[in-house]
Amino acid sequence: MANGFVLCADDFALTDGISRSILELLDLGKLSATGAMTNRPHWRRLARELGAFSGRADLGLHFNLTCAAPLGPMPKLAPGGTFPALGQVMRTAVLSGAIRREIAAELARQLDAFEDALGRAPDFIDGHQHVHALPGVRRAVLDLLARRYPAGAVYVRDPADRSAAIRARGVAVGKALTISGLAAGFRSAALRRGLRLNRGFSGVAPFDPERDFAGDLKSFLLRPGAAHLVMCHPGFIDDELARLDPVVATRPIEHAAIAAFEPPPSLPMRRLRDLL
Repeated sequence: MANGFVLCADDFALTDGISRSILELLDLGKLSATGAMTNRPHWRRLARELGAFSGRADLGLHFNLTCAAPLGPMPKLAPGGTFPALGQVMRTAVLSGAIRREIAAELARQLDAFEDALGRAPDFIDGHQHVHALPGVRRAVLDLLARRYPAGAVYVRDPADRSAAIRARGVAVGKALTISGLAAGFRSAALRRGLRLNRGFSGVAPFDPERDFAGDLKSFLLRPGAAHLVMCHPGFIDDELARLDPVVATRPIEHAAIAAFEPPPSLPMRRLRDLL
C-alpha cells in the first residue's frame, strides 16, 4: 500500500531555462526531488541555489553519458570529447571492459562535482535516458556506489514497474514497457550491493505537446508502488535547449501543469527517504 510518492524533475543544470523552472517549482513545494547533470557548465553556478533546498527535497546526481561533454577524457566512448547517442553507449558498454572502466571513472568525476559543490553526497543516483540501469553500464555504476557510500546512504532509481500498472495508466505504454525490459535485473543487482531503491515508477511520457499533461500526471499516480517515484521534465525554453535535447515543446507545458498540481490527500508528496 502506497503512503506517498516522489515527484522528481530530471535534468537540472542541463540548461539555465530548465534549472530556473525546477528551482521555481521547488520553491513552490511542487517537487520533492531533482537530479542534477554535474557535467554541465551551469552546475557550479547554480549549485548553491539548489543546495538551499537540502532537507526539503531529495537532491541527486542525474548521471549523464549521452548529452554534451564528459568531465574527463573518455578516449574509447567519447574520442571526440562529446558523448555518443544512447544506442552506441548500450552496444559498446556491453562489449568493452575498457569502456566500462571509462564509465566508472566518469561517474566518479560527476559524483565528485556534486560533492564539491554541495559539500555532501547526493541523496540519490539516477541516469539521463535511464543510462544507469542499462546492461553493461549498471555494473560499473552499482559497484562504484557500493564502494563509495555506506549501505543505505544513497538510493538509486529503478525505472521499471509492473506491466499491469503501466497498462492501467495508459500513457506511453510501449515506451514504459521497453524501459522496464531494459532495466530487468537492475533491482536485484542493486539490492545485492545493499543499495536502496524506489518501489514503483511512472512518468514515462510521449513528449507530445498536444497531450493533456495535467491528465497524464494524475494517471501516473494510478496503481502506485509502496515507495512510488514519478519522473517529470519541466523547463523553460531557451536557445541552448533546442541545441542539446529533443524534448523542448513539452517542458513549459509540464511546468505549468506541475505548478497547478495538487496531489490527492490519500497520496501525499514526500521525499523518498521518508517512504523507504
